[in-house]
Amino acid sequence: MAKSARFVHIVDDVTGLEEGADLVLVVALHGFLDAGNGGALAVDHLERGGVGPVVATFDVDAFHDYRARRPAISFIEDHYESYDAPRLVVRVQKDQVGRPFLLLSGPEPDNHWEAFVDGVRSVVDRFSVRLVVSMGSVPMAVPHSRPLAVTQHANRRELLRRTNSWRGELRIPSSAQSLLEVRLGESGHDMTGYVAHVPHYLAQFDHPDAARVLLEGVEDSADLSFDLDPVKLAAERRAAEVAAYLEENPEVADVVNGLEQQYDAFQRAEEQGGLLAPNEPIPTGDELGEQFEQFLAGLDGPEGTD
Repeated sequence: MAKSARFVHIVDDVTGLEEGADLVLVVALHGFLDAGNGGALAVDHLERGGVGPVVATFDVDAFHDYRARRPAISFIEDHYESYDAPRLVVRVQKDQVGRPFLLLSGPEPDNHWEAFVDGVRSVVDRFSVRLVVSMGSVPMAVPHSRPLAVTQHANRRELLRRTNSWRGELRIPSSAQSLLEVRLGESGHDMTGYVAHVPHYLAQFDHPDAARVLLEGVEDSADLSFDLDPVKLAAERRAAEVAAYLEENPEVADVVNGLEQQYDAFQRAEEQGGLLAPNEPIPTGDELGEQFEQFLAGLDGPEGTD
């Protein structure tokens, strides 16, 4: 094992990778860009057939803020055990037809972002990665009853496969993945990514449909193929659960209906730069907070994609 950059250890000899393999690196970091656990569910699905060999390990102690995100540990009668140590690793995985790709997953670094970027760039250079594709999800004021939107971004326009509704400039909080895209572009490496728009009132629950659209984006950009049927079935189960709750709670359904009206008005007007059309009534923050507090309390716990 050789240390190729600060805080990252890269394996010299990797089983299962042919010399000169046409590799894609898929990146999904849980934390800031993981509303509805979209990226985490996507990673779980990619690893459902088994996890591949580790080809790079990041020194998580250099990146993780343990007091802000405390790992779980079990206390059994009179002792501690089963510590869930955070891991930030790159593995070799294979798609549905056996094509290898690299998968970087784990908690988003809390600090040393530039060092993290340098480490990822070392992985990209070591394995001659032709394209990096990131996955993420954000909470948005959109109704769950409308098609789940996804925004594609890239450090080179030629990498874009989809047309986005956003126009102009938006100043938003950055992430390790967004900085990675900028820095890789500066060094001549291609990177694109997909961000799913998860209904904000479902953002703290597993949202398998977000995993579906993210994985479909990876398929489009990376020429990989995945069996998405389990994810689609999980999304259907979640949709049925939400629909049943709304049927039993018409006051919550009224709030969702307000979002639907806003969304449809935006679509009709083809407004650019926002999801909510102007001059249309929208539920107040207090109304949303009160109704969705009841909504969230009524749902069962998160479900996985299996």
